[in-house]
Amino acid sequence: MKQYTTEDLRNVGLFGHGGSGKTSLSEALLYTAKVIDRMGKVENGNTTSDYEPEEIKRGISLSLSLLPLEWKGKKINIIDTPGYADFIGEVISALMAVDSAILVIDAISGIQVQHEKIWSLAQENNIPIAFVVNKLDRESSNFLDVVANLQERFGNKAIPLTLPIGKESDFKGVVDLLEKKAYLYPNDKGDPQDTEIPSDLSSMVEKWRQDLLETIIEFDEELLQRYLEGEEIEISAIINTLKMAFIKREIFPIFAVSSHKNIGVSKILDSIVQFFPTPKNRVYKVENLKTGEEEVLSVGDNNHILAFVFKTSADPFVGRLNYLRVISGTLRPDSNLYNVNKEVQEKIAQIYFLRGKNQEQAIEVISGDICVVSKLKETSTKDTLSDKDYLVKVKSLDFPEPVFAVSVVPKTRADEDRMSSALSRIVEEDPTIRIQKNLETNETLIYGLGDSHLEVVVERMQRKFGVNVTLGTPQVAYRETIKAVAKAEGKVKKQTGGRGQYGHVWLELEPLPRGSGFEFVDKIVGGVVPKNYIPAVEKGIRETMEKGILAGYPIVDIKVTLFDGSYHEVDSSDMAFKVAAAKAFKKGFIEAKPVLLEPIMFVEITAPDNYTGDIISDLNGRRGKVTQIDSLGKLQVVKAYVPLAEMLRYSSTLKSITQGRGSYTMKFSHYEEVPARIQEEIIARSKPKIEEEEE
Repeated sequence: MKQYTTEDLRNVGLFGHGGSGKTSLSEALLYTAKVIDRMGKVENGNTTSDYEPEEIKRGISLSLSLLPLEWKGKKINIIDTPGYADFIGEVISALMAVDSAILVIDAISGIQVQHEKIWSLAQENNIPIAFVVNKLDRESSNFLDVVANLQERFGNKAIPLTLPIGKESDFKGVVDLLEKKAYLYPNDKGDPQDTEIPSDLSSMVEKWRQDLLETIIEFDEELLQRYLEGEEIEISAIINTLKMAFIKREIFPIFAVSSHKNIGVSKILDSIVQFFPTPKNRVYKVENLKTGEEEVLSVGDNNHILAFVFKTSADPFVGRLNYLRVISGTLRPDSNLYNVNKEVQEKIAQIYFLRGKNQEQAIEVISGDICVVSKLKETSTKDTLSDKDYLVKVKSLDFPEPVFAVSVVPKTRADEDRMSSALSRIVEEDPTIRIQKNLETNETLIYGLGDSHLEVVVERMQRKFGVNVTLGTPQVAYRETIKAVAKAEGKVKKQTGGRGQYGHVWLELEPLPRGSGFEFVDKIVGGVVPKNYIPAVEKGIRETMEKGILAGYPIVDIKVTLFDGSYHEVDSSDMAFKVAAAKAFKKGFIEAKPVLLEPIMFVEITAPDNYTGDIISDLNGRRGKVTQIDSLGKLQVVKAYVPLAEMLRYSSTLKSITQGRGSYTMKFSHYEEVPARIQEEIIARSKPKIEEEEE
């Protein structure tokens, strides 16, 4: 690939809901630009961007993919992204690297959940947006209906630049409203033939062209005045004004396309070259580590090397691959850069341009371009690499907090030995994965964004690192405690010839306020239990508390007082008093109205206000207590306290209730008593395990 200037670069992300045809569009773009000699199909598993085995198996994109191409003297870096909510982390990574976004809309399904999410993310981060209405060759597709929906949802500044010629299976070309020309696509080569505008479309073309021109020209007072005076405005002036308005997110162009038939795709490429932003239009927020202040930096602002890692891939053969957006300076092999986040020096060895899974070695990478480097030792996603004397840290977009948890169990001893390392590598790849070791339940937990997300993680662990695991539902860390005061005696008296065993204690058990833990009080008077045996008494109590009595869960919030007992000068021992204390504690615990406690989570659910009633109804069914409802624009935030046991599979339920529009966060709040009926069920489930351990 030849060398380009920053002004000759375009970085464009393809975004949309799952099934809208992003990957098919990326194939058509590559094919039209003569990068590939035939278009692959998702169903055949032979597309350029979906090359991972997990993607081919499912027929969906799971990771972002880099797809550089050349068109009319410009280099266009296309980034294809996943469309399903579980993989929104890849979308966020892509948004850190692109300068504009194309939202791909299925002409049959129309606007869907992911479109709304990406629209909001792009708007929040000042990224211009264009729309592609795809699949116009399909039955029941309707371009103008989708346009009406886009204008209703996103405003009347969403406006067509091309109109379809023909409908459904007769869709055969597009009208370019700026040029006022018709283009037919007689085959799938993507090379249009210009022709006369069909007479049956002339009035519609006039109407939409006038709307388009008036929408564009109102952003330039001089052009507006000329237009009102009836003067013909040259196309170059209109395109320059369109570019300005598009970059400022004042206009959102709409294109009519069939990626399957490769109709209208060349007009997208022409438009990207004509009026899509260059990297110089992108700004990043950075933290100046010398002053501690936040600054705004445009791409190419200076000659210092500054690059941001927007994605990391862990490859068992190549090693770690870091995807870089070069923000300033020129990156070359053998450069020495400083990782600002990790405070370590990194040696840049080889640099590549990546297209799908294919690598092309790069001599240099200019500011604004995108590349991949391998074998950096410490660098991972969200890190900033810079010259040692230019210490600024690029601020990353926020990734969603993973709240969907599963337990992961290695299948063999060999898998157990390798699992920890494999999980660490997976976390390097995906900022929306979190690993936690629950010491209470002795489980390794993986947190992700949904069941599909974690299923893919398991498959990648097996394929990349040879680690086989099974997923399960996490155990709930219940607690046991008491509600009443009780006194109990424990005695060990054993004589078997020679030295015997003797220990005798009286204990009083009483409840403590929630969260108090354990308190041991020695009230022995007159030495009836010698001081040297007191630690053994406490140890016997603590060991029993750790194992639990009701259902095998730790005992908490209890005060135990040793107030009486007796001993034998010859037969008493630490072991005898430890066992006697355990006996007394178990007996007193059962008499002191024992109960189970369960962890209660503080949950915040954010969703459009029309789903609030269903969300609250569902929470009530989960024994939740709604405490507050706040408004956040058109969204409602429902705050509630809900038992953890009722939230283990909530991610799927919330998706169903809100049609994928809801999200939630969850954190531990406190422990509460388990209702009697549920307590009985938990104890019954735990009984076989307790009996097995006692044997």
